[in-house]
Amino acid sequence: MHVVWDLSVILQTYIICTSSAQPITSKLDESWWAYKDVVQGSFVPVPSFWGLVNSAWNLCAIGKRQSPIDIETSHMIFDPYLTPLRLNTGGRKMGGTMYNTGKHVSLRPDKAHLVNISGGPLGYSYRLEEVRLHFGSEDSQGSEHLLNGQGFPGEVQLIHYNQDLYANYSEAVRNPHGIAVVSIFIKLSENSNAFLNRMLNRDTITRINYKHDAFLLMGLNIADLYPDTIRYITYEGSITIPPCYETSTWILINKPVYVTQMQMHSLRLLSQNEPYKIFMSMSDNTRPTQPLLQRCIRTNINFSKQGRDCPNNRALRPQYRGNTKDGHQ
Repeated sequence: MHVVWDLSVILQTYIICTSSAQPITSKLDESWWAYKDVVQGSFVPVPSFWGLVNSAWNLCAIGKRQSPIDIETSHMIFDPYLTPLRLNTGGRKMGGTMYNTGKHVSLRPDKAHLVNISGGPLGYSYRLEEVRLHFGSEDSQGSEHLLNGQGFPGEVQLIHYNQDLYANYSEAVRNPHGIAVVSIFIKLSENSNAFLNRMLNRDTITRINYKHDAFLLMGLNIADLYPDTIRYITYEGSITIPPCYETSTWILINKPVYVTQMQMHSLRLLSQNEPYKIFMSMSDNTRPTQPLLQRCIRTNINFSKQGRDCPNNRALRPQYRGNTKDGHQ
C-alpha cells in the first residue's frame, strides 16, 4: 500500500514539474496513456494509473459509474418497458475510414452518411461516431466487458453521441446523456460476420498494420453488424478511455458476432507502434472491469420473475435464465 502511494506521489510530482516548465500538451491530455507497459522508452500510464497522473482524469480513479463491468446475470433486472433499439440508416450504405490508432482498430463513418440509433433505453437520438474493436492475445480474453467473469476473444463497440442535445462528440462526451455505446461480443467461428469481414479480410486489414495507417472503405451496411435479436442488457457507465467521463449509456446485445480464427490472428499482428519502432501487438487493448457499486443492470430478456423496480437487496433480484435462441452460450 505504501509503495503504491509513494509511486503515485512521484507520478503526480512528475506531472506538476513537467507542466510547470511548459504548457500541458494535447498529447498529454488525449493520448498519453496505455493499456499495458511499453517495452522501452519513457513512462506511459497503464489503467491503474490513469486517474493519478492527470487531475482531468480523476474519474478513472474515483468515479462511481465506471466501465467496463462484469455482467453478473444474477444481478440483472427485467424491465418490461425496454423497447427494441431502433437503427436508422436512411436506407443508405455508408463509407468510412479505418484507422490503426495505436490503441484500437477504429472505423469512423463518413459524415455524409448518417447512422442514428434511438429507442431502447435511450430518450434521445444518437449519431454514430466510431466503431471500435477490442481484442485479446488469447481466445479467452479481449472483450472489455465480462459475462459472469468470462471474457470473449473480442468486443465491438459502436460509439454514438447525443445529436439532439449536443453539436458534436467532443461536447457530448463531457455532458449528461451524451454518449450511447452499443457493445457486441466477438466469438470465433468458421464464418465471419458480413460487416466485420469487410474490415478484417486480408486485403483490408493489412492496409493498417502500423500506427497512423488508414484505409477508406465504401458501401458498408451497418445493419449487417447487428446480430438478429432485439434482446439486450443496459446500464449507466463511462467511456473506457481517459478521461473516463461518466456520460455513457451502455447497450450490450444479447448475441455475439463472429470472426474467423485467421481474422483474429490478423488483428493480433497489428502493431501499436509506427513501422520504425519495435513491434508491439495491439492485442489486449482492454481496461479492467470496474466495480458495479449501486448501479442497476437492466434487460429486456424475460425472466420467470418479472420486476419493475431496482432493489439493492440482492435476494430480491430475479435470476437470469438464458434461452437457446437468444442466450449467450
